Amino acid sequence: MRRKRSLHGRSPVQADKTPPLPVSRMSSRSKQSALLFLNRELTWLSFNERVLHEASSPRNPLLERLKFLAIASSNLDGFFMKRIGGLKQQAGAGVSELSVDGRTPHQQIAECHQRIADFESRRLQVWEELRTDLAAHEVRIVDYAALNSRIKNRLRSYFRQAIYPLMTPQSIDPAHPFPFISHMSLNLLVSLRYPGEPETWLARVRIPVSAEISRFIRIGTSYDVVTIENLVCNNLDQLFPGMTVVHCCLFRVIRNANSVRDEEEADDLVAMIETGLQERRFAPIVRLELAHGMPSQLKGRLAAELEIDDDRDIVETTAILGMSDLMELARLELPGSHFPPLHPHDHYRLQSSRSIFHIIREAGAILLHHPFESFASSVERFLHEAATDPKVRAIKMTLYRTTRDSSVISALLEAARNGKQVAVVVELKARFDEAENIRLAETMNDAGIHVSYGVVGLKTYCKAILVVRQDFDGITRYSHIGTGNYHALKARYYCDLGLLTSDGDIGQDLTELFNFLTTGMNPRRTFRTLLLAPRHLKKALLEKIAREVEQHTANGGGGHLQFKMNALEDPDIVSALYAASQAGVNIELIIRDSCRLRPGLAGQSETVRIISVVGRFVEHSRIYYFHNGGKEEYYIGSADAMKRNLETRVELLCPVAAPDAVRDVRTLLDSYLADRYSVWEMQSDGSYLRPQSHQGEESPPLDVQQVLYNLLVQKYRKKQSARKKQAASHDGAGKRHPA
Repeated sequence: MRRKRSLHGRSPVQADKTPPLPVSRMSSRSKQSALLFLNRELTWLSFNERVLHEASSPRNPLLERLKFLAIASSNLDGFFMKRIGGLKQQAGAGVSELSVDGRTPHQQIAECHQRIADFESRRLQVWEELRTDLAAHEVRIVDYAALNSRIKNRLRSYFRQAIYPLMTPQSIDPAHPFPFISHMSLNLLVSLRYPGEPETWLARVRIPVSAEISRFIRIGTSYDVVTIENLVCNNLDQLFPGMTVVHCCLFRVIRNANSVRDEEEADDLVAMIETGLQERRFAPIVRLELAHGMPSQLKGRLAAELEIDDDRDIVETTAILGMSDLMELARLELPGSHFPPLHPHDHYRLQSSRSIFHIIREAGAILLHHPFESFASSVERFLHEAATDPKVRAIKMTLYRTTRDSSVISALLEAARNGKQVAVVVELKARFDEAENIRLAETMNDAGIHVSYGVVGLKTYCKAILVVRQDFDGITRYSHIGTGNYHALKARYYCDLGLLTSDGDIGQDLTELFNFLTTGMNPRRTFRTLLLAPRHLKKALLEKIAREVEQHTANGGGGHLQFKMNALEDPDIVSALYAASQAGVNIELIIRDSCRLRPGLAGQSETVRIISVVGRFVEHSRIYYFHNGGKEEYYIGSADAMKRNLETRVELLCPVAAPDAVRDVRTLLDSYLADRYSVWEMQSDGSYLRPQSHQGEESPPLDVQQVLYNLLVQKYRKKQSARKKQAASHDGAGKRHPA
C-alpha cells in the first residue's frame, strides 16, 4: 500500500517564487534556532503571497482572480487583527523572551512590516492589472465626477433616499470630542469652511456599508459602478448645506482582536464573552489606512487623535481601501469569468433512500470528501434522519461555526421537539463568530436542548456527532468525525474530509469525550482508538514519529511519514521530524500556510519534502499517515500540529481503517504529492517555487483539486455501470427462473 517516492529527479522549477525569509541580527544561539525553525508569522505571510499570486495568474478566470485579490486582502486584515495585535501586546508588556526561531516581538513586528510593504506593492500592481482587464470586459469603477448629469441626478436621488437617512456626521471641535472609529469601518475625514471665512472645521462621516447598502453601486444595467464613498463625497452638500468642502479624505482602522480574560474568574462564561466582544470593539488600533492625497496636517491630526505614533502603523495607498469588499464585484454574473460549475455528488453509498443508519451499518464506514461530495446529502441528512427516526434516542455534537440559517440547527431543534435527548457543546470563543454562537446557544436552550460551553481553559475545536440508536440487536452508536466545521456554506468551497461510521470503539470514545465536555470532569477516562488533545494527542504523535525512526533503523529502511494540515508550528513536533529525517525516514508534508520546518538542510532534513496547495477551494483537511513497518496507520481530524491545538484545545484524530476509506485517503495523498501544476514547493531558505510552466502544451495539466473531482466522477460512473449490470443480470435470471 505504501507509495515510494524519490527525493531526487524533481521537475524543474521556474523563477516564480516567494522570497526567502530574512534572518535579523541575532545572537549565535538565536541564529542556530533560525537555521532550524522558520518564523510562524513570516511563513504565514508567504502563504498569503501565494494567494495573491492566484489573483495575477492568467490561468484563472477574470472574476476568480478578483476573488483571490479580495481573499488575500481579507487575510491581511485578519493578520493585523490577530497576529500583529498579539505581537504588539507582547511588546507593550515588555516581553523579551525569544520565539523558537530566535526573534523578539519587536523584531517580528519589524520584519512583518517589511514583508507586508512588499506585499502591498505587489497587491497594488495586481489591482491595476485587474482594473485594466475588468475594463476590457466593461466592468469599471467610475469616478462620479466623470458621469453625465442624468446619471448623477439618478445617483443623487438614490443617495437622498437610501443613504442619507443612515448617516450621522460628527463634528470634531472642543465641544465635540473625536468620535470613536469602529473596527474596519470606512470613514471620511471632511475639512469644511463657511463661505468667505478663513476658519476650517473638521467632521467625521461614517460610510454606511452593510448587507443592505452595497460598497459598489451599479449604474443602470451596465457593469459600471461607483463606490459608495465616492457618491457620499460628492454629495456632502446635503449633509453640510451652505458650507464649502475643502478636503474629503477616506480612512479606515484595524483594531486588535485579541482580548484575554480569565475564565476561572468569570461567573458566567456567556457574559464574559459578551463583555469581551465589547472590549474588542474598543481595542487598540494596530493599523491606520489612508486614501492617497490626505494633507499632511490632517494626517497628523488623525494619527494624534487615534493615538498612533508609529509611522509603520500608517499606510497610504492609491488603491481602494478595504479590498476585501471586491468580493462583491467578483460575484457579478459576467459570462466566462468564473470557474466552470462543479456540482457535488451524492456519495455512491448514500444514493439509496434506505435509512442512512442501515447504510452506515452495512458499510461499516463511509469517507466523505467535501466539496466534491455533497454535505447536504451526507452530514445534514445524517442529522435530519436522526431527528425523525423513532429508534434514535440521543444526539450529541460539537458546534464551532455554522451558518445563521443552518439546516444543522433546524435538525437539532426538530430532534428536541420529537422528545430526543439532544446535547450540544457550543464553542463561544470561536473568533469572530462569538455573537452568532451566543444567539444560537440561546435558541437551542429555549428549545430544551442541553447546551454546554466546553471545559474551562480549553477551546473545543474537534468536530464530532454521536447518534445513539436502538437497533434490533441493541444500542448502536453512529458517529461522524470531520476535519471542518458543520457549516454548509464553507462545505462548498473548503476541502474537508468526514467519516460516517458505526464502529463501536469510536462510538464508545465519543461517549467518553462528550461526558468530559459536558461535565468538565476528567476522571480516568480511557480511549480505545481516538487520539485526544490536550490529554495525549501530542504525546501519541511524538511516539508514533519515534516509532517510525525505530522501525526504519531496525528494518534497514522503509520509514515513511506523510502529513497534510493547515499549519506545522509546534516546536516539539518539528524537532521530532528533524530527528526522523536525520535517521533517514522519508517525510512528505502538505502544509497549506505556516510551517516552521526547513526542508533540504544538509544533515538535518535532507529527506523532507514540503509542498503547499493554493487553489479554487480552500485546503482544510488534516491527514496523518504512518508507514509503521507495513502496518499502515491513517488518521483524520481537525488538529493541526500547532502548540495551541495540541495543548490548549480539545481536539481529536480518528483512525481510518475501512479498506474503501483507506484507498480513498491513499489516492488523495498520492494525487497531491504527484501534482506538478498547482503546488508550491518549499526550499530550504523558506521560499517557495512553482513547478515549471506548461506553456505550449496542447492541453495543460489539471490542478490537483480538479484531478480529485474527476477521479471521483470516474469511480461513481463505474459503480453505476456495475449496479446496472447487476440489476440486468437479476432481471434476466428472474425471467429464466420465474418465482
